[in-house]
Amino acid sequence: MDQPPAGEPAAQVKVTFTTTETDIQLPESRRQLLVPADIRRYGLSRILNSESMLDTGAIPFDFLVNGSFLRTSLDDYLSSNGLSVESNITLQYVRSLIPPVYEASFEHDDWVSAVDVLSESSPAGRWSGDAFQRGQDRILSGSYDGLLRIWNPSGQVIATSASGSAGGHIASIKAAKFLSSTQLASAGMDRTVRVWKYTESSHFSGDLKPTLELYGHTGSVDSLAVDGQSKRVLTASADGAIGFWTTSKASAPEADASLVHGAHASKRRKVTSSVSAAQRGPLAMMAIHSAPATAAVFDPRDRTVGYSVSQDHTVRTIDLTTSVVVSTLTTSHPLLSLCALPRASGAAPLLAAGTSARHVTLVDPRASATTTSVMTLRGHANKVVGLAASPDSEWALASGSHDGTVRLWDLRSVRPATKDEGLGSVSEPVFVIEREGRQGKGRAIAGDGYKVFDLAWDKLGIFSGGEDKKVQVNKGRDLTM
Repeated sequence: MDQPPAGEPAAQVKVTFTTTETDIQLPESRRQLLVPADIRRYGLSRILNSESMLDTGAIPFDFLVNGSFLRTSLDDYLSSNGLSVESNITLQYVRSLIPPVYEASFEHDDWVSAVDVLSESSPAGRWSGDAFQRGQDRILSGSYDGLLRIWNPSGQVIATSASGSAGGHIASIKAAKFLSSTQLASAGMDRTVRVWKYTESSHFSGDLKPTLELYGHTGSVDSLAVDGQSKRVLTASADGAIGFWTTSKASAPEADASLVHGAHASKRRKVTSSVSAAQRGPLAMMAIHSAPATAAVFDPRDRTVGYSVSQDHTVRTIDLTTSVVVSTLTTSHPLLSLCALPRASGAAPLLAAGTSARHVTLVDPRASATTTSVMTLRGHANKVVGLAASPDSEWALASGSHDGTVRLWDLRSVRPATKDEGLGSVSEPVFVIEREGRQGKGRAIAGDGYKVFDLAWDKLGIFSGGEDKKVQVNKGRDLTM
C-alpha cells in the first residue's frame, strides 16, 4: 500500500468488534474503534489483546467479515468490495485454529482401520469417573490383522488383544471404542461386536480379555458408537441394519444360534474350546437401510436417540426406545461417515456426513428443518470415510479421506456456493494434514497405500489411522485457543 504524503495522516477505518464467545466479550464502550486502514489480522489481534481492550495477553484471533475470514488488509477488503474508508466494518473475532504439528507415528503390521483415545477429557475418561487415573492416557487402534492394540502416548504398546484362535476377532477389525478406562468394544468383518475387559499391571504392561461376543448382523460391522454411561452400543453394518446392544451380560438377550455357529463355521469349530466369552444378541436389530449402513451415532444430548447414514443416500433419526425411524433425510450422494456436532446452546446437533462425492455435508436432522443441507465442506480429492468433532470448539471439525489427508474445518468461515456448486453455503479447509513422508503428494493420488480410514480428535492430539499401517499423531492441544 502506498504511503500517504508527508504530514498527511494515514487513513483510518471505523470497526465494530463483536463475538459469540461469552468469555471474551468486550464491554459495549470498547467495541467501536478507529484502526489504520492497512491493518491486517495480526495487528487486529494485538489490539484486542492489549490492556485497553481484552487484556488477555496473546490469544491468536481470526476475524470474520460477512462470514468470511479476513485474509488481506482492511483497505484491500474495502477496495475489493467497492467500499470506502468511511464504511463502518463489523469484525467478528474468534479464537484461531493453530496449525497441527506432526509428533509421531505408531507402526503396525497391517492397515489401521480404527482409532480412539482415552484421556481425562475424552468421553470414556469422563464415563470412568474416579476410576480414571490422571496421566494414564491411552490410544486404542484396531487393524486389518484382527488385533486391537493399546498404546501409551510415547508409542509403546501396553496390550494386544487375543488372536482368533484365543477368542479374538477372526477377521479384520473395522471399528473400536473405549467404553471406560477398563472396558472397550470392537467390531469387524467377522460380523461380530466384541466387548473386552482391560487391566494394567504397570504403566508398561496390560491385558485385554474378551468378555462378551455379540451376534446379530449378517454382514461386516463397519461402524460402532458407544455410550459408557448406559452401557449401550450402536453399530452399522454392510447388511443395511443398525444394531442396538448392551454390554451387560445379564440384560443382553440370547444370541441367535444360527448366527453364532453359521458365521465362519470352519474357523469357529477350531476355536470353540478356547472361547470363554459369553455370547449374546442385540436389544434391537433395525433393518432400515436399502444399502450398506456405513455409520451410526448417539445424539450427544439424548442417548435414547440415534442417527444413521448409508450408501442409500439417507440420514435417519431413530428412537432407540421403540426402534422406530422418526425422520429420513435424502441427500444427493452415498454417505460413508457420520459425526454429531453438539451445540453449546443445547440446541439440536448438526450432523456432518462424509460422502463418496469427496465432500462433507452438514445437515439439520430436525423434522422441521426447511433444507436438507446446511453447508457443504469442499476440498477432499476422494471419498470421506472418517469424521471427528473438536474437543474444544463447536465450530471445528476434522475429516479423513481416501485421498490420504485429514482436513480441519472452521464452520464459521462460510461463503455462498457458486453456480456449479449448487445452492447453499460452502466452507473450505483451514489446514491439511498429509501422511508423514508424503507431503505434497497426497492430494492427487489415491489408493496407493496412503488412504486414511479413521481418526480421533482429543486434547492430546489428532490421531489418524491408514493404509500406511500407522497411527499418525499430530499435535492437537490448543488448536482452538
